[in-house]
Amino acid sequence: MAGGLETPKTYVPLTCHGHSRPVTHINFSSIGSEGEYYMISACKDNNPMLRDGVTGDWIGTFFGHKGAVYQARLSPDTQYAATASADFTAKIWDTHSGEVTYTLQHHHIVRAVAFPPHSGNLLATGGMEKKLRIFDLDRVDTSAPVNGNSLMNGNANGASDHKTITADMGFEVGAGVHGGMIKSIVWTQDPNILVTAADDKVIRWWDLQSQSVVQEKIVQGDIGSCEFTNIKGEPGDIGGGLPILTIAAGKMVYFYGGPDARTLIKSIPLPYEVASVALHPIEKKFVTGGIKDTWAKVYDYDTEQETDLHKGHHGPIWSISFSPDGKLYATGSEDGTIKMWKNCQGSFGLWRAQD
Repeated sequence: MAGGLETPKTYVPLTCHGHSRPVTHINFSSIGSEGEYYMISACKDNNPMLRDGVTGDWIGTFFGHKGAVYQARLSPDTQYAATASADFTAKIWDTHSGEVTYTLQHHHIVRAVAFPPHSGNLLATGGMEKKLRIFDLDRVDTSAPVNGNSLMNGNANGASDHKTITADMGFEVGAGVHGGMIKSIVWTQDPNILVTAADDKVIRWWDLQSQSVVQEKIVQGDIGSCEFTNIKGEPGDIGGGLPILTIAAGKMVYFYGGPDARTLIKSIPLPYEVASVALHPIEKKFVTGGIKDTWAKVYDYDTEQETDLHKGHHGPIWSISFSPDGKLYATGSEDGTIKMWKNCQGSFGLWRAQD
């Protein structure tokens, strides 16, 4: 195919195998000093996986959960990973050794975890208890073990000495406010403002100093995904250089901007129920996955028109994320696979230019 915009269609996706159940969530790290970045995946097979974000190559598996893992995130410095599980725990992992450093024991299924944008010392959790908790890991323990000096290689058993933190050691914010399970938590660039998405169909912006809701958005339909863009912004992009909160809910996608992500930039109706959405703020395109189909659909942000359709998955796409350099995006599906789709010209990663 000729033409710059058509070129990506000629590239087949990379398929990342290894999970044996539906992939529930994927998360990319920031870009390292040598241009490297990583991807972590959560899965109902209980075993989150860490991969090279450029190639999709498997680096290691985190063993230790006894139930489905619903969300997995890497800390801003990639030193730690946090996971939320159906086994009533959230866990903090050392990404160098692959071992558990903290187990946060809850009273019901944990569905969401979040680090602040510039720190790995705090963790927010939420889930079936309908409680938003903040854990200060420095205050709990200042002697967390750090082993090795490279990201983990091979299997880890998660059986090293680590601290178990009980739920009451976390600080609960806004007791009794959430009317449904907390499905997602994200921290804004303002460390005092945090966003929750719950099954009561409400997006809430929390001020942690006042411990109160400062804004809320009631949506029509179930909330699919609630994530920030992770591509380094530019002054002239959609968010004015700041990360954009991207939300899929019902048959709508929403984009919020500003330092505290409270300003609605745009909302776009779609003709189907959306499970997931990811935005490229510089190229002004977004990608969605539908609840009742298996395709990744690419849209022009300005015209709101579909520009591409990616087939390959055999189940709904529950999570989509662009890589931090914007040169690919990854999709995690009910079919147990992750696919990586090229989003740039020429050779990149395992793709070679087709001249």
